[in-house]
Amino acid sequence: VDCIDNDINKSCEKVYNKIYKYAKDLVKVGNEISKKYGIPIVNKRVSVTPISILVGVSGGDPVLYAKTLDKVAKDIGIDFIGGYSALVQKGFAPGDLELINSIPRALNETSFVCSSVNVGSTRAGINLDAVKIMGEKVKEAAEILNLTELYS
Repeated sequence: VDCIDNDINKSCEKVYNKIYKYAKDLVKVGNEISKKYGIPIVNKRVSVTPISILVGVSGGDPVLYAKTLDKVAKDIGIDFIGGYSALVQKGFAPGDLELINSIPRALNETSFVCSSVNVGSTRAGINLDAVKIMGEKVKEAAEILNLTELYS
């Protein structure tokens, strides 16, 4: 949240710098721990606060955040990075729809980014508007990523 900025480019720079600062040695340390205890660490990953929160303030193309996450993931050598996400179980906040609508493109234009949308919980119930939109976005993503033939 401390990476929030009205300027999306500055916000992306803050995101990159913060993740790099705290996770630059993650793979090295993970490999050392794996070697020391003889237990393979299959995935080295990082997850961040839902990016939709930043989009709600900065505006602009959310895919810039996805590309920033992708670049830092590549630079620190992790397997994937999560947080290209929105929490909409209680309704839509500023930035949520923009991020959701950008998911198919973001996944197509990145290699390490994982995306999620929380549409329901026991306490809040299920946001059926979000379920409908996500159904459309999953289909769109499958078409863009040429996954439809795998599941037909």
